[in-house]
Amino acid sequence: MRQKTRFVCVSDTHGYTPSEAGFKLPAGDVLIHAGDLTNNGSLKELRRTMDWICKADFEIKIIVGGNHDVTLDPAFYKEHGQSFHDQHLEDSHHCLKLITESPSVILLRHEPALIRLTRAGGPNTVFKIFGSPYSQSQGNWAFGYESNEAAALWGQIPIDTDIVITHTPPQSHCDQKPNGMFVGCVALRSALSLIRPHLAVCGHVHEGRGYERVRWRGRLTNTETETETETQPVSDSVDHIIRGILPPVGSKKQSLVDLTGKRDKRLDNEGFSHPGQRQHDLADTQPMSSASLGSESSAGVPEKASPRNLLSVHPSLGAGSPGSSSRGFDYALQTLRKETCIVNAAVVSTSWPHQGGKRFNSPIIVDLELPVWQGDHAVTIG
Repeated sequence: MRQKTRFVCVSDTHGYTPSEAGFKLPAGDVLIHAGDLTNNGSLKELRRTMDWICKADFEIKIIVGGNHDVTLDPAFYKEHGQSFHDQHLEDSHHCLKLITESPSVILLRHEPALIRLTRAGGPNTVFKIFGSPYSQSQGNWAFGYESNEAAALWGQIPIDTDIVITHTPPQSHCDQKPNGMFVGCVALRSALSLIRPHLAVCGHVHEGRGYERVRWRGRLTNTETETETETQPVSDSVDHIIRGILPPVGSKKQSLVDLTGKRDKRLDNEGFSHPGQRQHDLADTQPMSSASLGSESSAGVPEKASPRNLLSVHPSLGAGSPGSSSRGFDYALQTLRKETCIVNAAVVSTSWPHQGGKRFNSPIIVDLELPVWQGDHAVTIG
């Protein structure tokens, strides 16, 4: 059995509240913020943003940082903080703690999590998510990476991930600048073509706001060796892209993306990451304690506190990255995954210097069918 789960997606709010941006936050089950909560990472901006996020009536709110959220990248801020805040430096640990002190908020810092919705009257669904703040930007900004690091970076996304949240968009999907250039990440696009999540949410490129339904053409093959079975993509190209049409800026209509078949064609993607026989594997990883906030895991990813909805959050969670050893499961999963909905949820609609003044987009609502959990297991895999 599957139930509709409503995700309300925003990104690039840059310190503005919903009222300042001219919209009322729609109702939903899960709020996703894909980075750039602030304009320069100050504690004051973070407080303003977290105030409306924490008050919002969602069972859970999932956040990643962005290149403007400089205080959420402690190593970067330690080296470059003065160029943003002169002599009035912030405490990165305090800023991170502010993000995570609400039990309904999950901050993902290039890491996966398995989430089970439990609110009475809610969908009671379960899904595996991966969130990352990384992006490539001109100039000196937080969470940056070099092109030669990109494949290894995005290769860390577990192949059985249902939903991917990244600040950067993938190349050629919701990433076009006014000059016509596509500025998203090529390596992220390749990773998505292999993983084929149901939903990928991003931001960063303000003018790329919107959504696309991407049908992947690449098929996976098994290559047997004496020691293991390798699962490899034949191609990362696509069969078909449908660019969605949303209400124009200023419209009072909701920007709704229906993937359930009620209003639009149902998402052609049956491979969920948590069939009953594997659910215990995913849940065995223990949640991180609040005392570990700001410490480094063995993979170099800062660990954080875990609210009750978060079954586990750890770089090694689940079937693993595209290089995982659980090949048979990976291959079976991928044969069912054919389509991904990619959403750029940027709220600020123009980039600096904002010629003609700042304009704002409304949130993008995504209705997605997910498996219902029962006890410690999902009821169905498809």
